[in-house]
Amino acid sequence: MSDGYLQMMWRRIEFLREILEKGYSFVFTDTDIMWLRDPFPRFYTDADFQIACDNFRGNPSNRNNSPNGGFNYVKSNNKTVEFYKFWYHSRIHYPGQHDQDVLNKIKMDPFINGIGLRMKFLNTAYFGGFCQPSRDLNLVCTMHANCCVGLDNKIHDLTILLDDWRRYMKSLPNAKPSLSWSVPQDCKGSLWRPHHHHKHHV
Repeated sequence: MSDGYLQMMWRRIEFLREILEKGYSFVFTDTDIMWLRDPFPRFYTDADFQIACDNFRGNPSNRNNSPNGGFNYVKSNNKTVEFYKFWYHSRIHYPGQHDQDVLNKIKMDPFINGIGLRMKFLNTAYFGGFCQPSRDLNLVCTMHANCCVGLDNKIHDLTILLDDWRRYMKSLPNAKPSLSWSVPQDCKGSLWRPHHHHKHHV
């Protein structure tokens, strides 16, 4: 959470807004997210801005879900451009906080409904992570080494995750329903809860 880190995170939000202004939609993914299947069939067709969760509460429209800025799909339109401007300017009201924490603060703001932005949260059954793993290997698209501090811990557990995935792929089409992840392991000792207001990216 150094000044340099925060500047980089906020410059990223500004950069993504510039991409939207040029007419490009995008999927943003952190480097500590393993893509296992094509995520596009699992994206909502009726959302302007959809984002992964540390914890998913069952309703994709419920803004009490805990968003994770490491993975999102954003359509280029006037609403998302305005939203990213609002998100970027909101940093002034929450000094010393990064984009994900600020998003958690502003997600209920009337401004978002005012511009008509359709915001949805991605189900962790498809877009899982170490905070809330995707339990069904037949459904999972991505797995994020979130709620984990330390690059070595992330690399160790993502390597195990890939081994689990290879084991699952070899067992097809007769995969056992009981087959599940062996992770988190090293990350377990460094797990932090999303409400602690700090986050480490790879």
